[in-house]
Amino acid sequence: MQARMKNPALVLTGAMKALMDLAKATEQAGLSKITTDLVLLRASQINGCSVCVDMHAKDLRKAGESDERLFTVAAWREAPYFTEAERAALALTEEVTRLADGGQVSDELWDEVAGHYSETELAALIMSISTINLWNRLNASTQQIAGAAW
Repeated sequence: MQARMKNPALVLTGAMKALMDLAKATEQAGLSKITTDLVLLRASQINGCSVCVDMHAKDLRKAGESDERLFTVAAWREAPYFTEAERAALALTEEVTRLADGGQVSDELWDEVAGHYSETELAALIMSISTINLWNRLNASTQQIAGAAW
């Protein structure tokens, strides 16, 4: 396997720094790192981004997450391993990631998520979901290789 080109964020001057600055801002918002990584993993699964699935599963394992949780992120609705707050974040991830499928974030889901997270955490959650969707598109369109160092 070989990537079509270097990651575009590395080719375009200033792009990687901007993306890293955005990631840093979301990390400082107080949203749990575990919740963030679950969201990043779920969006990456939906988008078929092997680089990000590999990376975020490894991050979760390094943080001490169980195999049960890692193996069932794709089927979180049917698995008993997630908190109500995590379920709300995962549902939001799916709706935001699939906006192009004609969906939208429902008022019911919005109210559910807002009941678990502060406005700052909710902003970080939405920014994290949006940013991982960008990374997924950069990696998938250029066929970046999971596990390969940039």
